[in-house]
Amino acid sequence: MTTIVKAINVRKSFGAHQVLRGVDFEVENGEVLCILGPSGGGKSTLLRCINHLEDLNDGVIWVDGEIIGYELKGSTLHELPPRLLRMQQREIGMVFQHFNLFPHMTALENVIEGPVTVRKEPKAQAEARGRELLTSVGLADHCGAYPVQLSGGQKQRVAIARSLAMKPKIMLFDEPTSALDPELVGEVLDVMRALAATGTTMIVVTHEIAFARDVADRVAIMVDGEIREMGPPAEVLANPKDARVRSFLSRVLS
Repeated sequence: MTTIVKAINVRKSFGAHQVLRGVDFEVENGEVLCILGPSGGGKSTLLRCINHLEDLNDGVIWVDGEIIGYELKGSTLHELPPRLLRMQQREIGMVFQHFNLFPHMTALENVIEGPVTVRKEPKAQAEARGRELLTSVGLADHCGAYPVQLSGGQKQRVAIARSLAMKPKIMLFDEPTSALDPELVGEVLDVMRALAATGTTMIVVTHEIAFARDVADRVAIMVDGEIREMGPPAEVLANPKDARVRSFLSRVLS
């Protein structure tokens, strides 16, 4: 297996509040890693650091062999120019809690905006692939619908298709079902299960323990800005060694 994401000693603070406290991990190509843990543990911040939506106070993150957000000059890291950073970020798909669709665009227009504008794909080619992606997430009949006409689950599936349209090397999911009504959660998780089955590399911050148990190759439990345990779901979820992890899991699994 090839390592596609590697993080070493990642630290991030907001003012005096240290959110990430020296995080280290690796993700292999084609692997699904689910990150679990109590609120405020740094999970979403870590995800945002992977595609440099947040800069680092210390440490380094590689994606597919490239340092994200920085370039090495001699022995010193320097911030990438915005143009080069955007080139890196377009290789990393991200699905947020709150969809972030363009309200004035149809589902199909949302999906093809990135390929046409950023990757300069011919519009007809982008539309053909956009329709395929919307079909793959169960929205073949909603290509012309505007976000206001869609349910939360449908919006999130459009957001997934939009990220996939950029042909990213990895997909990041930041609690993609947390803003949904309970009856809509399953339709989004089903799309993510199907995506995992295709061998897509995925890092998923989630509170959906059953999804993590069924789909993840490994789970990581983050507490107070640190990864306290990481390993196969059956091992970590059933037999946690860290006391703080045991306390968290006893509450969410009860």
